[in-house]
Amino acid sequence: MTRSIMDRRALFATGAAAALLAATGVSAASMPKQGGRLRMALSGALRSDSWQTGDGLFMQVARQGLVFDTLTEIAADGTLRGELATAWQGSEDGCAWIFDLRRDVTFHDGRPMTSKDVVASLRLDGTVQALGPFQISITVDRPAMDLPFTLAAPDQVIRPRHAMQAGIGTGLYRLKRFTPGQQVLAERVTDHYKGTSAGWFDTVELVSIPSEIVRAQALAEYLVEAADMNDPNALNGFDDIAPLPSSRGMTHAVSRGVAMPVRTGQHRPLDNLRAAERWWFA
Repeated sequence: MTRSIMDRRALFATGAAAALLAATGVSAASMPKQGGRLRMALSGALRSDSWQTGDGLFMQVARQGLVFDTLTEIAADGTLRGELATAWQGSEDGCAWIFDLRRDVTFHDGRPMTSKDVVASLRLDGTVQALGPFQISITVDRPAMDLPFTLAAPDQVIRPRHAMQAGIGTGLYRLKRFTPGQQVLAERVTDHYKGTSAGWFDTVELVSIPSEIVRAQALAEYLVEAADMNDPNALNGFDDIAPLPSSRGMTHAVSRGVAMPVRTGQHRPLDNLRAAERWWFA
């Protein structure tokens, strides 16, 4: 296969310092602390939600930010990096791609992740094939020069082929309790392949609160540390709550007792859905 200009190195448009930030996700001015339970009040939950159905914010955060991983990840600074994939290259026309996979990843039930799990998981208009235990090929009919970015989306999480409908992933947090439309409780995986570079909370709890006014009240009464919100007026007078990314373009609000990288992902709310792995308590 011809080496493409759209390989992994071309997608990392950063210098050494920025690459370090992307690799660790933290600011040198404030080092993360381990411990505590992050509680988030989220909209978009339904009683019909499952680990395969339901595309509201509640389940997006539960899947990508908590239980599952994707092949690639959009870092807090907006650059692309590998998550379950270690390298990739595409053909000149963007129709044929090869992805190399991590070899040190296990699902929460202890089974190793292989290319067969990836083939069974990806939802693409094309053909996905295993080239070996830790390599896959993806062929599409139309040029897809942005395919590595597409694979960072929450609908492309990798599941175990032996339990596709279960809440079993390779993410930083292992599922402890799931009540559809109401609650998700997960605990940190102690021997995760990311080591101590991400995921500093001991536990993470997601609670469904459909009303934005009630979510604001839950923040004000210290019942949760973060919530998705669009109206900064609901938080007038609460100086210990920060509207993010800004009051003009607000998508979520966070208690000032929560610390986070200098730059946070703005592609989607809650640090590009990855608040649970990127934030920590100050």
